[in-house]
Amino acid sequence: QVHLVESGGGLVQPGGSLRLSCSYSGIFRDIYTMGWLRQAPGQDHEFVAGITSSGITPQYSDSQKGRFTISKDNFKNILYLEMNSLRPEDTATYYCAYSNSPTIQINDWNTWGQGTQVTVSS
Repeated sequence: QVHLVESGGGLVQPGGSLRLSCSYSGIFRDIYTMGWLRQAPGQDHEFVAGITSSGITPQYSDSQKGRFTISKDNFKNILYLEMNSLRPEDTATYYCAYSNSPTIQINDWNTWGQGTQVTVSS
Protein backbone atom coordinates (compact mmCIF):
# COMPACT_ATOMS: atom_id res chain seq x y z
CA GLN A 1 0.00 0.00 0.00
CA VAL A 2 1.40 3.38 -1.02
CA HIS A 3 1.88 5.77 1.88
CA LEU A 4 2.57 9.49 1.46
CA VAL A 5 3.49 11.97 4.19
CA GLU A 6 3.92 15.67 3.43
CA SER A 7 5.88 18.20 5.45
CA GLY A 8 7.37 21.68 5.10
CA GLY A 9 4.30 23.87 5.02
CA GLY A 10 3.99 27.05 7.03
CA LEU A 11 3.50 30.80 7.00
CA VAL A 12 5.59 32.82 4.57
CA GLN A 13 5.54 36.42 3.40
CA PRO A 14 4.70 37.31 -0.19
CA GLY A 15 7.78 36.91 -2.35
CA GLY A 16 9.19 34.30 -0.02
CA SER A 17 10.07 30.65 -0.58
CA LEU A 18 9.18 27.27 0.87
CA ARG A 19 10.19 23.70 0.11
CA LEU A 20 7.62 20.97 0.61
CA SER A 21 8.66 17.37 1.06
CA CYS A 22 6.72 14.14 0.60
CA SER A 23 8.17 10.94 2.02
CA TYR A 24 6.75 7.94 0.20
CA SER A 25 6.78 4.20 0.75
CA GLY A 26 5.07 1.09 -0.57
CA ILE A 27 5.75 1.79 -4.26
CA PHE A 28 6.92 -1.38 -5.99
CA ARG A 29 6.35 -0.39 -9.61
CA ASP A 30 9.22 0.80 -11.77
CA ILE A 31 7.03 3.17 -13.75
CA TYR A 32 4.54 5.54 -12.11
CA THR A 33 3.94 9.23 -11.63
CA MET A 34 3.78 11.54 -8.64
CA GLY A 35 2.56 15.05 -8.22
CA TRP A 36 1.53 17.97 -6.09
CA LEU A 37 -2.00 19.32 -5.97
CA ARG A 38 -3.50 22.03 -3.80
CA GLN A 39 -6.88 23.05 -2.49
CA ALA A 40 -7.78 26.53 -1.32
CA PRO A 41 -10.81 27.00 0.96
CA GLY A 42 -14.03 26.68 -0.97
CA GLN A 43 -12.30 25.60 -4.17
CA ASP A 44 -11.67 22.33 -5.99
CA HIS A 45 -8.34 20.55 -6.01
CA GLU A 46 -5.92 22.14 -8.48
CA PHE A 47 -3.02 20.44 -10.21
CA VAL A 48 0.30 22.11 -9.36
CA ALA A 49 3.06 19.89 -10.76
CA GLY A 50 3.76 16.30 -11.73
CA ILE A 51 6.77 14.13 -12.46
CA THR A 52 7.43 10.65 -13.80
CA SER A 53 9.12 7.93 -11.75
CA SER A 54 12.43 8.55 -13.47
CA GLY A 55 12.36 12.18 -12.39
CA ILE A 56 12.51 13.38 -15.97
CA THR A 57 9.93 15.51 -17.84
CA PRO A 58 8.16 17.43 -15.08
CA GLN A 59 4.88 19.13 -15.88
CA TYR A 60 3.51 22.29 -14.33
CA SER A 61 0.30 24.24 -14.19
CA ASP A 62 0.65 27.51 -16.10
CA SER A 63 0.29 29.65 -12.97
CA GLN A 64 3.25 27.89 -11.30
CA LYS A 65 5.55 27.58 -14.28
CA GLY A 66 8.82 29.35 -13.59
CA ARG A 67 8.11 29.75 -9.85
CA PHE A 68 7.76 26.16 -8.65
CA THR A 69 10.08 23.21 -9.21
CA ILE A 70 9.17 19.58 -8.63
CA SER A 71 11.93 17.05 -8.09
CA LYS A 72 12.38 13.52 -6.80
CA ASP A 73 15.09 11.76 -4.84
CA ASN A 74 14.78 8.09 -5.74
CA PHE A 75 17.34 7.05 -3.12
CA LYS A 76 15.69 8.80 -0.19
CA ASN A 77 12.14 8.21 -1.52
CA ILE A 78 11.24 11.88 -1.19
CA LEU A 79 9.28 14.09 -3.57
CA TYR A 80 9.94 17.82 -3.33
CA LEU A 81 8.20 21.01 -4.37
CA GLU A 82 10.38 24.10 -4.29
CA MET A 83 8.18 27.20 -4.29
CA ASN A 84 9.61 30.66 -4.98
CA SER A 85 8.07 34.12 -5.41
CA LEU A 86 5.07 33.03 -3.41
CA ARG A 87 1.86 35.00 -3.72
CA PRO A 88 -1.16 35.26 -1.41
CA GLU A 89 -3.16 33.29 -4.00
CA ASP A 90 -0.81 30.35 -3.45
CA THR A 91 -2.35 29.91 0.01
CA ALA A 92 -3.82 26.40 0.14
CA THR A 93 -3.43 22.92 1.52
CA TYR A 94 -0.85 21.15 -0.61
CA TYR A 95 -1.17 17.42 -1.25
CA CYS A 96 1.32 14.88 -2.51
CA ALA A 97 -0.23 12.31 -4.84
CA TYR A 98 0.67 9.05 -6.55
CA SER A 99 -0.62 7.43 -9.74
CA ASN A 100 -0.10 4.02 -11.35
CA SER A 101 -0.21 5.77 -14.73
CA PRO A 102 3.07 5.94 -16.67
CA THR A 103 2.16 9.44 -17.86
CA ILE A 104 1.04 12.43 -15.83
CA GLN A 105 -2.73 12.52 -15.53
CA ILE A 106 -3.69 15.88 -14.06
CA ASN A 107 -6.95 14.74 -12.47
CA ASP A 108 -6.39 11.03 -11.90
CA TRP A 109 -4.47 10.03 -8.78
CA ASN A 110 -4.64 6.75 -6.88
CA THR A 111 -3.29 7.83 -3.50
CA TRP A 112 -3.12 11.13 -1.62
CA GLY A 113 -1.21 12.31 1.42
CA GLN A 114 -2.84 14.09 4.33
CA GLY A 115 -1.77 17.55 3.12
CA THR A 116 0.33 20.39 4.48
CA GLN A 117 -0.89 23.96 4.87
CA VAL A 118 0.86 26.82 3.10
CA THR A 119 -0.16 30.36 4.01
CA VAL A 120 1.26 33.35 2.15
CA SER A 121 0.55 36.53 4.03
CA SER A 122 2.27 39.63 5.35
